[in-house]
Amino acid sequence: MMKRAISISLIALLQSVGPAAIANDDPLLRPIAPDYAKRWLAPEKPGRLFGNSYHVGFGGLSVGLIRTSAGLILIDGAVPQAVGDIEANIRALGFSIRDVKLILSTEPHYDHAGGIAALARDSGATVVASAYAAKSLESGVIDAADPQAADLIAIPAIPHIRIARPGVPIRLGDVSVMPVATPGHTMGSMSWRWSSCEGRTCRNIVFAASLNAISSDGYRFSDPANRVQLKAVQSSIAAMRALPCDMIMTSHPEPELKGACRGYADMAAGRLNARLRKEAGQ
Repeated sequence: MMKRAISISLIALLQSVGPAAIANDDPLLRPIAPDYAKRWLAPEKPGRLFGNSYHVGFGGLSVGLIRTSAGLILIDGAVPQAVGDIEANIRALGFSIRDVKLILSTEPHYDHAGGIAALARDSGATVVASAYAAKSLESGVIDAADPQAADLIAIPAIPHIRIARPGVPIRLGDVSVMPVATPGHTMGSMSWRWSSCEGRTCRNIVFAASLNAISSDGYRFSDPANRVQLKAVQSSIAAMRALPCDMIMTSHPEPELKGACRGYADMAAGRLNARLRKEAGQ
């Protein structure tokens, strides 16, 4: 009788903590840059952003959630060591990680995609990304042309990526999410736009990939060899400014941001111009 009671308690415990927290030696959960990432993982109470849209991430790393009539859409996966907290945040909203059917990726850097492999395994969800990002996500290997390549860390590989095409909506149940190509920070960066309603009031929401022109030491956006990357950042800033956008979630929260997508574009443009002035020695 005692053994049966212990078994029942163990099953209940495993169900409550979620698949990601069962094994400390899980290769998909091994911490990436734990000391550096710690500053991104300040706890945030999960909650509703608007209508069917929620935030389930952290003080320094955004993770979005959309409820649809056919399950949940998760946006980004933070670092591997954050997976247990993401799954706990989803449960706190009354959902289960198994409700997640799609995981949308903004970029293949470890701080946003490092946890996706574990989240995809635990949920059974399909991962969706741009064609360019899919190469790094499926291999776990960093693109050598990435401006930050020298400082980046490989991530757990994510098999079977579904390719998102800019302007071709991703549909799940009653929700349609529009992929918006925003390359530059990485050449595979993708932002995501959808409509969320409360009664008769609807708002366009954007989960925005990073537009920051940052790099490893020695990389110059103004060098002729990097002209394509610079043009991509400038084009993405313009695209972000033009989006129908009432609310925005940025991949790294921007506490001082005002003006939704237009404000985010202005902030990114200011940072890019400052970077180019610095490169020019001004």
